[in-house]
Amino acid sequence: MLFNSIEFAIFLPIVFLLYWFVFQKNISKQNLLILLVSYVFYAWWDWRFLFLLAFSTFLDYFSGLKIEQAKSQAQSKFWLILSIGINLGFLGFFKYYNFFVTELTHAIANMGIVINPWTLKVILPVGISFYTFHGLSYIIDVYKKRIIAEKNFVDYAVFVSYFPLLVAGPIERATHLLPQFKKARTFSYEQATDGLRQILWGLFKKVVIADNCATYANQIFNASGEHNGSSLFLGALFFTFQIYGDFSGYSDIALGASRLFGIELLRNFAFPYFSRDIAEFWRRWHISLSTWFRDYLYFPLGGSQGGTWMKVRNTFIIFLVSGFWHGANWTFIAWGFLNALYFIPLLLLDKNRNHLHVIPTHQFLPSIKEFFQILFTFFLTVIAWIFFRSDTITQAFAILREIFSKSLLQKPNFLGKQDMIYFIIHCSMIAILILVEWMHRDKQFGLQFNKGTMNSTVKRWSIYAVITVFILLFGGKQNNFIYFQF
Repeated sequence: MLFNSIEFAIFLPIVFLLYWFVFQKNISKQNLLILLVSYVFYAWWDWRFLFLLAFSTFLDYFSGLKIEQAKSQAQSKFWLILSIGINLGFLGFFKYYNFFVTELTHAIANMGIVINPWTLKVILPVGISFYTFHGLSYIIDVYKKRIIAEKNFVDYAVFVSYFPLLVAGPIERATHLLPQFKKARTFSYEQATDGLRQILWGLFKKVVIADNCATYANQIFNASGEHNGSSLFLGALFFTFQIYGDFSGYSDIALGASRLFGIELLRNFAFPYFSRDIAEFWRRWHISLSTWFRDYLYFPLGGSQGGTWMKVRNTFIIFLVSGFWHGANWTFIAWGFLNALYFIPLLLLDKNRNHLHVIPTHQFLPSIKEFFQILFTFFLTVIAWIFFRSDTITQAFAILREIFSKSLLQKPNFLGKQDMIYFIIHCSMIAILILVEWMHRDKQFGLQFNKGTMNSTVKRWSIYAVITVFILLFGGKQNNFIYFQF
């Protein structure tokens, strides 16, 4: 079920009414309701993979109990390794089996040996990377004694399958989310209205920004050999805003929808395109995944505590694994490698934590230095996104060669005269996105207001009405969320 669908627009109010008006006084029944509707939400895509979600949930629930009950470190470690091994085994099979078989076949063929590989038409279960990481963090935290094993199966199952975050995150932690399912929730009008504003802003980013950018990005990348440098650079820019509008829009809708039920999820985006260096960008982009890899991979590897070699090694491992997490293609690994290259100079010069706070909000415009820092960091991310979006590394380098050629100065060749008005309107929508988020860069999302600054009902509803009109008039063709494939 898509967040930007009629089905979800019907589904969400029904669940909301049942949750608060039928089961308000019973936490257990509220949790059971959320579990059942989460499985309905997931089954809407493909009911056949419900067994995989249920099996993963039961495996980690049972393993957590066994780890806690273990009478020796060896027994505890056995259940940890078993759970991690099975979870990663399922993830590897569904996500990477054909990739590894194909690459192995090519490697053998280069040695002059021809084989007929056994590949499968494997359908990637939506959300498997996300709910697998939920379970892994829980198991590791139980093993490390950061949290006690959950005894209530329904509460644990809700943590894994909670529908706002089930298919594309954010990647939650048991230490943060599970306690919220254990205590009574009381309806908060302020929290609910804040959630509705975040849903509205997320829909704007997805429907108006991402889906329209996708039209141009797909047109240009799918026929990259036919376009000049200026068109290809615009294509890269459109994809840059497409993936941000798509993924951060999903996260906004997820966080907003969860607030309707009195549950706070981890923030996943913090206006990353206003970053002043690449380290700040990665503290602001897909925060839940970045911190997951930091806590469960980077720190166990030694983090930045060792010598220069260990720092460099661990940084490359994190970025390469992050790239491979996104998909079974060398382009994602190249994207991770390039971001590691961006990051290493900051790490070696001990400047990777220079910008821990937002640009001061007492002045509207950034300083000249900050402006060029933001512009340069944004340019680096655009170049990296070319690898992420390209079908092959060869295509990515071909696009870069054309962008850094004389044809960059030519008139873009992908627009017809009849498309110019629509193009100008869409660029105006991107400008509105940038302006609104810049003005609210110290907030949690674009439409969040300080208490007392929007006391006028007319002003508030005028803004909501304008955003709604933009969605209805300028919404692009409905597309799946990009991160459904991850």
